[in-house]
Amino acid sequence: MIISRRDLIKTSLAAGTAASMPSIIRAQTAPTATRTVRVVKSGDLRVFDPIFTTAGISAEHGLAIYDTLFSLDSKLTPQPQMVGKWSVSDDKKAYTFELRDGLGWHDGTPVTAADCVASIRRWAEVAPGGKLIMARAQDISKKDDKTFTIALKEPLGTLIDLLTGVATPFLFIMREKDATRPATEQVTANIGSGPFRFNEALAKPGASFTYDRNEKYVPRSETSDGFSGGKIVKVDRVIWENIANQQTAFAALRAGEIDYQENLSSDLYSAVESDPNLTLQLLDKSGYVQLLLMNSLQKPFNSVKARQAMLHLVDQEACSRINTPDPKYSSIVTSMFGNTLYSNDENTGWYKKGGDPEQAKQLFKESGYAGEKVVILQPTNFVGLSNVALFLAGALRKIGINAEVAPSDWGGVITRRSNRGPVETGGWSIIVTSVTGATLAEPLTTPWLTAEGDKGFTGWARNDEYEALRAQWGDTATLAERQALARKMQRVWWDFAPQVVLGQGVYPIARRKALTGLIGMPIALPMWNMQKA
Repeated sequence: MIISRRDLIKTSLAAGTAASMPSIIRAQTAPTATRTVRVVKSGDLRVFDPIFTTAGISAEHGLAIYDTLFSLDSKLTPQPQMVGKWSVSDDKKAYTFELRDGLGWHDGTPVTAADCVASIRRWAEVAPGGKLIMARAQDISKKDDKTFTIALKEPLGTLIDLLTGVATPFLFIMREKDATRPATEQVTANIGSGPFRFNEALAKPGASFTYDRNEKYVPRSETSDGFSGGKIVKVDRVIWENIANQQTAFAALRAGEIDYQENLSSDLYSAVESDPNLTLQLLDKSGYVQLLLMNSLQKPFNSVKARQAMLHLVDQEACSRINTPDPKYSSIVTSMFGNTLYSNDENTGWYKKGGDPEQAKQLFKESGYAGEKVVILQPTNFVGLSNVALFLAGALRKIGINAEVAPSDWGGVITRRSNRGPVETGGWSIIVTSVTGATLAEPLTTPWLTAEGDKGFTGWARNDEYEALRAQWGDTATLAERQALARKMQRVWWDFAPQVVLGQGVYPIARRKALTGLIGMPIALPMWNMQKA
C-alpha cells in the first residue's frame, strides 16, 4: 500500500503529540539540499492570478514569477524595476517609460511595451489606483517595442506612487496575450519574466508548489532593497509545502524538514526561542489589522443599521486576546487608517471597552432584522481568526441573531468570498480577515478603503459622499492636508460602517538559523536574496 503525506499527517494528528509524529517530508523526498528552501506559507495557494485577487499568497506567487515596472524599497519609496528610464512633460500630463535591457518571458520571447500597456489596462480594471489613473488618462499606448506613454487629461502627481502602491493587487506585468483577458477571468499560464519559474511538472495542488531559479533573469545592478534593486536568487529551488496544521508544520521545522513557517501560533513562540536551531523574525513590522467584512448586498447587512450594530457588538479586547494572546504583539484600533500617519479619532464614539451588546441588539431591531441566517466564514488554518469567528458567532447568538460558522481553510474562504449571492446559494454574511497595516495609509491604492458598491471590493458597500472625498486624496499636496482629509473621510466611513476593526497585531515567522537573507516587507515575502548555510 502507498501511504501519502496526507495519510501520514492524519496519523500523526491521531497520535496526539508532535513528539511521536513520523517524518513528514523525508518519507517522500530525499534530504533537503543546501540550495533548496522548503517553506510553509500562511495558507494554500488557490488563485494563481495576482490581479484577480487581493490575497497576499497570490501576491507572493506574483513576486516570484512576474516583475513590476516600479518596486518599493525598504522605505516604501518607488524605484524603477523593469523601467530603465522615464520622464514627464513640462505640463505634467505626459509620462514616457522605456524598458531596461535584458527583460524576457519564461517562454523565451522578449518583454515589450505592448505587454506593459495591456497589463496596466487589465490591472486598472480592479485596482483602486488603476481606476484613478484611467479616470485621468487620455491614452495609454505603445510608442515602440521598448517604450510606452501615459497621456493624462490633467496632472496626477501621484502617478508613480499609484503604479507602485503597497496594496494588492500589485501591478505585475504579464504577456499581452494573457493581459488582454478581463480582470474578472483568471490567467492560468503562470509564465512571467521574474526571477523564478513556476514548475508546472512538480505542481501538486493541495500539497506543494515548486519554484525554480530563472537562470536567464537579468537583475538590476543596484543592491537589493525591499522589493526593489537587484533580485538575485541565491538558491536553485523553493518549495511551498501545504501543511495546514500548525503543530504538524512546527514539528517539521524542528526536524529540519522545512526551513521556515508562517502563521505560527503564539503559544509556540517559547518553543522556538528554546531551540538552538530556530529563531523568530518579524518581517512585517507594520503588522496586520484584523477586520470583519460584511456582505452589504444581502440581508441583514444591506442595512446600515445592521452594520452599525456590529460596530457596537464587537469586543476588541476579547478579539485581540483570542487572536494575539501576548499583549506585547497586539493593540486596539479605532481608526479606519489603522496605526499610521493618518490615524485619528473622528467619529469613534461607537467604541466601548467590552463592546455594547444592548446597543447592538437595538440597532439590529431598528434594521428590520427578521431572523435571517448570518453565515460567518471561518478560516480553520488561521487559529486566531478561526477562534474569533467562533467567538463572534456566540456573541451574535446571545443577542438573538441566527448565526453559524462555515469552516474551511483560507483557500476556501478566498474562493467563497467572491460569491455575492445570499447564503442559501453559497454566499456569506461575515468574513474575519486581516490586512497589512501599511496599506491603510494608501486610500487611493488599497481596495480595503473603498466604497464602490458592486463594482468594488469584497463587501460591496457603497457611499458616494465618501468616494468623492477619497478622490481628493491624489490632489492633496501636504501631510497636514491629507490628515485633515482623513478626518472627513473617517467621519463618513464610520457612519455607513462597511467593516469593523477587531484589533491589530504583529506576527513573527519561525525559521531555521541556517536560512538567512529574508527580506522584510509588508504583505509579501520575496524569495530572492535568501540562502542557506
